[in-house]
Amino acid sequence: MLIEYLGLSNINGPLVVLEGVEGAAYNEVVEFTVEGGQKKLGQIVSAYKDKAVIQVFEGTDGLSLSNTRVHLTGRPMKIALSKEMLGRTFNGIGEPLDHLGPIYSDLKRDVNGLPLNPVERVYPRNYIRTGISAIDGLTTLIRGQKLPVFSGNGLPHDRLAAQIVQQASLGDAESDEKFGIVFAAMGVKYDVADFFRRTFQESGASDHVVMFMNLANDPVIERLITPKIALTTAEYLAFDCGMHILVILTDMTSFCEALREVSSSKGEIPSRKGYPGYLYSELATIYERAGIVKDGSGSVTQIPILTMPNDDITHPIPDLTGYITEGQIVLDRDLFGQSVYPPISVLPSLSRLMKDGIGEGYTREDHQDVANQLFSCYARVGEARNLASVIGEDELSTIDKQYLIFGRQFEKQFIGQRPDENRTIEQTLDLGWKLLGLLPKGELDRVNTKILDKYYRPSVYDAKTDTVNEADPV
Repeated sequence: MLIEYLGLSNINGPLVVLEGVEGAAYNEVVEFTVEGGQKKLGQIVSAYKDKAVIQVFEGTDGLSLSNTRVHLTGRPMKIALSKEMLGRTFNGIGEPLDHLGPIYSDLKRDVNGLPLNPVERVYPRNYIRTGISAIDGLTTLIRGQKLPVFSGNGLPHDRLAAQIVQQASLGDAESDEKFGIVFAAMGVKYDVADFFRRTFQESGASDHVVMFMNLANDPVIERLITPKIALTTAEYLAFDCGMHILVILTDMTSFCEALREVSSSKGEIPSRKGYPGYLYSELATIYERAGIVKDGSGSVTQIPILTMPNDDITHPIPDLTGYITEGQIVLDRDLFGQSVYPPISVLPSLSRLMKDGIGEGYTREDHQDVANQLFSCYARVGEARNLASVIGEDELSTIDKQYLIFGRQFEKQFIGQRPDENRTIEQTLDLGWKLLGLLPKGELDRVNTKILDKYYRPSVYDAKTDTVNEADPV
């Protein structure tokens, strides 16, 4: 029997209070009908005795205390799922933005996801190639992994996200496995959303991308549901359709700030920096939806992108994200100031699952040794630069000067690349060896002797052209 309630008790920002209600349940979807027949959706976030607190997804504009009709649906928030979603663009709550009509499907699932038995998880293997050397070579992304990007205001994380969407693949060109991307943007400005749409369409990547766009002028409450809808879509494509899905979530800081705003409206006691005490569990419910299931043929891999307020990596959002995820990719403002793109700071960046998805049978036998040696040599570059700042570059030893040359070329050629440059893993590793050739063979103490003999070739630096070339054989 359909029961409708007439009138509301209170309206506070994106929240409304309904009194005299029976049988209300947490997370239950609510339909509002206002004057003129306009309908809005909401979700119960608190229920006590005959009172229910409801968050309204489209905002409370147009709702009135006296003549708003409220219908409790008796079900949680669900989304219709179909493979036809590939190539489509939706808003933050799953409604089409591309004028191609709604998704008609008998399959509808709760956006909060289904509990996954930890015993059924499979350890992530194999890598996803992004075509970006600093990621593929040094912080390799593994299928089923969650690897966040820590950025800052003004840094080119949007361009990096677009490049990953355009270039990402399963790495093996001969693989017949299906690959797709779910892209969810939260709180982005209109010009940024238009940049993503235009870039994906012009590159031809939009055919295998599902986009969910929550704009900055959309109701803040929408941002809380956008990543859940995106991940529900990803789980369907991965575990029902057998695809390998890469989920890119940008910007998780907007999601957390929306959570703080709603928490404040509900009168909850704040924790660190004003964020609610359950921020960790909210982030965990999103990040932990990545992985591979036993006996399944698909996988869900996540790249959440977040902007660190004031570039503070100890801020609650990056701090808690680091606890939950398996590494991080950190963007550096100094490199960005030197016009290095992408400005990835390789020393604080890491991928904890990298060692199990690279090497012989996955990428190339020398991958781990090259990565270890590049990390070691670049750390030595920092020491040489600190010494040069004290005594001057002219007073450095010959080997320290070689390290300075290596550092500049490493930043320029290995970390830096064009936004449209898509490098294979072989090109990335060969470039790494070319740069390591600037140093004497005896300095490369992180590489297996057999691999060193097979791949090492001396290189020379041409100061006139600012290039590195392979040395002529003696």
